[in-house]
Amino acid sequence: MAMKLYFDPRSRAQVAKWMLDEAEVDYEIVPTLIREGAHKRPEFLKINPAGKLPALVDGRTRIFENAAICMYIAEKYPGKRLAPAVGTPERGRYLSLMVYSTAQLEPSMGDSLLKIKSNNSARGWTDFEQAKDAVERELGDGPYLFGAQFTAADVMIGSMLIWHRAFGGRTNRPKLDAYIHRLQARPKGMKFG
Repeated sequence: MAMKLYFDPRSRAQVAKWMLDEAEVDYEIVPTLIREGAHKRPEFLKINPAGKLPALVDGRTRIFENAAICMYIAEKYPGKRLAPAVGTPERGRYLSLMVYSTAQLEPSMGDSLLKIKSNNSARGWTDFEQAKDAVERELGDGPYLFGAQFTAADVMIGSMLIWHRAFGGRTNRPKLDAYIHRLQARPKGMKFG
């Protein structure tokens, strides 16, 4: 039985789709159009009680939120090498980057696009310039966050930078721009924007 991705092409579910495509997983798209309110219907709320996309169903397992879906796929298909193995020294950094993408990078990117100026320290996340500094440091000299190895962390961190660009944002950083270009040039890369 194929996994089911509840999906609207104009939503954050693009990130989960990218991860599934990179893993070359057999899955079915379940159209869940936000403009039609499909994400608020009772049958969908049983899958994701928050009423948000994406959501993934794998048999009796349900997963929502991009980072959780990406970690689930990477762990379910270890042969695809989309995450450092459990017990390796790189695993901690990988988990940190996965959480950083949603806890720091995504909200600071939103603030940047909406031109919200606030005391971000009181809100729990940094500003977008500092978040980009952190991503640049973590990227190092490699083409990806883990050198030559593309991982789910690239899906999560990269997707935020791709979304930022799609909404008219600019990094003003050649290193990050080159990273975005490499990600979008991947055969299965997220093409949005």
